[in-house]
Amino acid sequence: MTTEQPWSVDPADEARHSPDADELWNESYYLDVVDASGKVGGYVRLGFYPNMQVAWWTTALVVEGEETVLSVAYDLDVPEGDSLEASGTSTSISISCPVSLEEMRVVASAPAERFSDPAAVYKGQGTPAALELDLTWTTDGEPYHYQVTTRYEIPCTVAGTMTLDGRTFTIAGPGQRDHSWGVRDWWAFGWCWLAARLDDGTRLHAADIRIPDMPVLFGYVQDPAGTTTPLSSLVVTEELGDEGLPTSGAASFGPAGIDVAIEPIGFGPLVLVADDGRVSRFPRAMARFTTGDGRSGLGWIEWNQPQHLS
Repeated sequence: MTTEQPWSVDPADEARHSPDADELWNESYYLDVVDASGKVGGYVRLGFYPNMQVAWWTTALVVEGEETVLSVAYDLDVPEGDSLEASGTSTSISISCPVSLEEMRVVASAPAERFSDPAAVYKGQGTPAALELDLTWTTDGEPYHYQVTTRYEIPCTVAGTMTLDGRTFTIAGPGQRDHSWGVRDWWAFGWCWLAARLDDGTRLHAADIRIPDMPVLFGYVQDPAGTTTPLSSLVVTEELGDEGLPTSGAASFGPAGIDVAIEPIGFGPLVLVADDGRVSRFPRAMARFTTGDGRSGLGWIEWNQPQHLS
C-alpha cells in the first residue's frame, strides 16, 4: 500500500479543469522525450486559453547536428468538454489518457517549419514541412504535484515515431510530462525548468522561478527505487551564446547534494508575443546532464526570457 505524500497526485486531475475568469487562465499538457541515443528528441505542448477561445500547439522535433523542426499554431479552437483534441488547417491533434497517471498517448499531424540553425527561429527563416507523430508516455517513477500551485510532473519512458516529410524517426528513451492549470503570463517573469533521467535511474526535476526579489523553486530528486526527496535549495546558472541561446549550464540540488553540468545538444526555441506587444524568447533544449560523481543522463531544459526584463 502506497502512503500518500504531500506531493501525491489525484488521478482525477488528469482531466481538464474549469477556468476562473482571468483572461490568461491556461491549461496545458506538456510532454517531452529524448531518444536513448541522445541524437533525436522532441516535445509536445497543447495549451488551452478558454477565456480567449484559442488553443496553443507548440511542438518540436530536434535532430542533433542537423536541424530544428517546429510545428506552431496559436489560433486553434478550444475543444468542448473534456476533449483533448484540436484541429485546424491541415492540423489534427489527439491526446488520450488510457490509464490515469500511468499512460498518455499523442497522435498528431500538422504543418511545420525546418530550421538549419535554431537562432534562425528568432529571425523567421524557416522552410515549410509536414510533421506527424505517434508517441506514448508510460510512467516510470512517482508523479509529483507542486505543493503551492496547480501543476504536476510525471517521469516517463517514451516510445513511438516522429515523421518529418516522410522520414520516420523511431524514438525510445526517457521523458517527462506535466499538466498545469491556472493563470499563465509568459511575459511577467523569467524561469528555468529542467527534467532528466540519469543512467542509474535517478530522476532530476527542477523549476527555478526568477521573480525579481522573490525567487521561487520547485522540484525533486527520485532515486532508482522511486523514493522522492523534494528540493530544499536550488541554484541554476547558464552561459548565453548567439541570440541568447544558452551554450552550457549547471544546477545544484539540495538537500541531495547533486551538482550537474548541463550541455544543450539541440534546441526547439519559440518566440511568444503578447497582445500588447511584449515578447518572450523561449529557448528549450534537449540536453546531456553529467553529475560531479560521474553519472550522466538525458533530458530537457527550458528558459523563459522576457525581453523587456533583459
